[in-house]
Amino acid sequence: MFGSKLFIIKFIHRTIFILMSLSVIYILFSGITRTYHWTLLAAISAVFIEGIILIFNHWQCPLTNLAQKYGDGNGQVTDMFCPAWFVPHVFKTCAGLFFIGIVLLVVNHVIT
Repeated sequence: MFGSKLFIIKFIHRTIFILMSLSVIYILFSGITRTYHWTLLAAISAVFIEGIILIFNHWQCPLTNLAQKYGDGNGQVTDMFCPAWFVPHVFKTCAGLFFIGIVLLVVNHVIT
């Protein structure tokens, strides 16, 4: 019974991870192509909301505690999607790409 709940938690985490990754990529793409659309606001909002959630949860994904509760000893929710070597670098990589995208958007907006 716990196995299926753990799978659902990890599946939800995977879905959120994909959404956040696509949002960061879209922000960077919009900065490069000077594309300003309502979807850009949605992507930026999604990343900010995720950041606020992480800040209030002491930089830990809230799904980690649920994963531990339902059977994963160390609370790993990333093992279904990311290779182990990449997991420690996810936040730095995404934050860097997000920052570059935002800088490009601001610079392009000021220049235009």
